[in-house]
Amino acid sequence: MTPKEKIVLLNEVLGSRYPNPKSELNYESPFQLLIATILAAQSTDKQVNVITQELFRVAPDALTLSRMEPDEVRNLVRSINYCNNKAKNILEVSRILVNCYEGRVPETREGLESLPGVGRKTANVVLSNAFHQAVMPVDTHVHRVSNRIGLVTTEKVEQTETELMKIIPEAWVIDFHHYLLLHGRYTCKAKKPECTACPLSVVCDYAQLHS
Repeated sequence: MTPKEKIVLLNEVLGSRYPNPKSELNYESPFQLLIATILAAQSTDKQVNVITQELFRVAPDALTLSRMEPDEVRNLVRSINYCNNKAKNILEVSRILVNCYEGRVPETREGLESLPGVGRKTANVVLSNAFHQAVMPVDTHVHRVSNRIGLVTTEKVEQTETELMKIIPEAWVIDFHHYLLLHGRYTCKAKKPECTACPLSVVCDYAQLHS
């Protein structure tokens, strides 16, 4: 089965398993999604949601957060990995948004990637989830699943993004990111993939090799 044929099957199978997929980060605006995604680097969505529940209660928008003192922000995110650097980044991001974008999150990759703590994956998450643009955020889950199944044969996440965008129909891209991520998070796990319970094992290169 070719990668494109596998894409069609995955869209059907994972679409049934995860109907109407969405980010597991809690947010109510593009700004909140941006801040949550910055905090999520090297952390779990579950950890981030605990922190942002209080953070967004105190500072729900860029203007409010931009007016806070560094120590206030740091105290609110102190339980997250790399809290000092992340606190500095989200405060600076808020100030830039207020000063340069009237408090709104830019809707372009260039604008997003110019912000502190925002790389390509974070920009793609915001563009996809907040602005419904057909881009492919690739994290470790998406990279791992794509290679295991045999959709791509890549070593770097940037290569995985490029190759996936070649074979996934544009109209499917946004949901497909979630399918791959959720499948990697709950079934095709890094250390102990649940191949015997996986509905994709019959077309998965990894499962066939290890069966």
